[in-house]
Amino acid sequence: MADRGLGAAAVSEAVPILRSPPFPGGGAVSFTGPSQSARADPDGEATTRLFAAIRAARVGGPFWAAPPRPLPQPAVLLRPRTLDEIPSLLARLDATERAASLWLLAAGTSDRAARRALGRGGGWHAGDVDPWPVLDGALRLLAHGDDEWAALARIAGVPVTLLSAGRFGAPGTAPATLDLLAARAVIGADYRDPFTGAPAAIESAIAQLADWRRILDANRPLVAACGMSWWKRAEISRFLWSPHHPLRITMFPARALALARRKGGAVAVWPSRVSAATLRAAKARGVPLVRVEDGFVRSVGLGSNLVPPSSIVVDRLGIHYDPSRPSDLERLLADAPFPPELLARARTLRAAILRAGISKYGAGSDPAPATRGHGRRLVLVPAQVEDDMSVRLGGGGLASNLELLRRVRALEPDAEIWFRPHPDVDAGHRKGAVRDADALRLADRIVRGGGMAGLLDQVDAVHVLTSLTGFEALLRGRAVTCHGTPFYAGWGLTRDLGAVPDRRTRVLTLDELVAGVLILYPRYLDPVTRLPCPPEVLVRRMAEDRAPNRLGWATRLRQWQGRLMAQRA
Repeated sequence: MADRGLGAAAVSEAVPILRSPPFPGGGAVSFTGPSQSARADPDGEATTRLFAAIRAARVGGPFWAAPPRPLPQPAVLLRPRTLDEIPSLLARLDATERAASLWLLAAGTSDRAARRALGRGGGWHAGDVDPWPVLDGALRLLAHGDDEWAALARIAGVPVTLLSAGRFGAPGTAPATLDLLAARAVIGADYRDPFTGAPAAIESAIAQLADWRRILDANRPLVAACGMSWWKRAEISRFLWSPHHPLRITMFPARALALARRKGGAVAVWPSRVSAATLRAAKARGVPLVRVEDGFVRSVGLGSNLVPPSSIVVDRLGIHYDPSRPSDLERLLADAPFPPELLARARTLRAAILRAGISKYGAGSDPAPATRGHGRRLVLVPAQVEDDMSVRLGGGGLASNLELLRRVRALEPDAEIWFRPHPDVDAGHRKGAVRDADALRLADRIVRGGGMAGLLDQVDAVHVLTSLTGFEALLRGRAVTCHGTPFYAGWGLTRDLGAVPDRRTRVLTLDELVAGVLILYPRYLDPVTRLPCPPEVLVRRMAEDRAPNRLGWATRLRQWQGRLMAQRA
């Protein structure tokens, strides 16, 4: 594994330029070191494409490191190995270059030593730094030939002056040759898929690193979190991990707000567990709140049974189930481009979900123990937790499962209606129970047990308030009527009886909806490697039954507690 502590010293040839962040407890895009097989040098066109892909992804070197503060203006960059080199390097700069210089020094260099060596010779930074904001607009780089910054600078299109000979060139080496050496170093490593161990193409490695960069950049402002249940804190810490500072998870909102204000950062909150007073205090103190919720392909097992999530959403604008205000998901669905390759990926992902019978709480397409009648339209009405945030915020004033059932019967007088109680309610953990006798006055059958995916395969249509079941029904091509305003309403794919925000004017295809909802918006955690992963990896793990419940004792205790509460109700 690569040395993750390198500062301005030369980087060993064993360390690839494209390498992974130091995720806690795991590797990432793994490698075997320099390739053992001979590879032809890339031509100029291939080098240009490779450099463009790396620049667009902004990966390579310790890209997970913090940027220098303040961000430098266009500068001459200097990478001495030791402080003793500084006088001779200063002599190579004119007055203008000295004033516009940024010295990238070895980790552990003290303020006093740097000031003594540099005098008024420019700004400086000690230790690892994200190279990309430094290279943006840089005038040129002075570095040794064995320093990976020489290769990164050429990839970024920055002129390079080499101070000594090494892996990436020698003094006087022509720019075209420097480019070739940088490209050779990138393609000269054997990359492997971090989730399967199989050989990976360099394009796949760049794409995975780019995805990790996007996540880590989004996590940088988060310094504290509150409202996170104890049994999901380990997963939340992984989802929101930043290499720059530990995420402080606390029970006390005031403490989280004070820490965020002191550090100039944001607080991650679980919306259903944050009070109105906390919201007001955050606004008054100018502390941004970032809302975190379960994802749409969540886990194998119920959250109410204390099964930690393998997927979450992180929303800086609002939250997807609150139609009264914009959310990151709504903004994505309204404005994001959906290029053909993304839509093809969405189609493939949807096919994998259907093939494996995936729903929010796991895999398996075993149908519920029921058989439909003949000659009648079959309509499913899934119940919800009546005090759930999505019901309170998106239900349009309707919160009763029994009332929803009445409305469906009025709209579908000739249909065969199946009513499915919510599993959290049936488990005794949440509010929303409907007596079977009352439900059967309106529905033809109450359906319990079995997988939701298998049940959706049997029905013709679904009526929902705000339930995720409506989205899962859309994946399977079923007609969906929304009595409230879920996140998937208002995009031209559902019959909408609830009030749809005027903001939702775009008409989406199903593939576009899937791309936004399942690929662009959520985050996923591989339950095997514990690394951030694409949705395809989690779906595959769930299909293979490799998404273990790591909190089995607490789950069993919670199930026992739920049965006891249900008996007392």
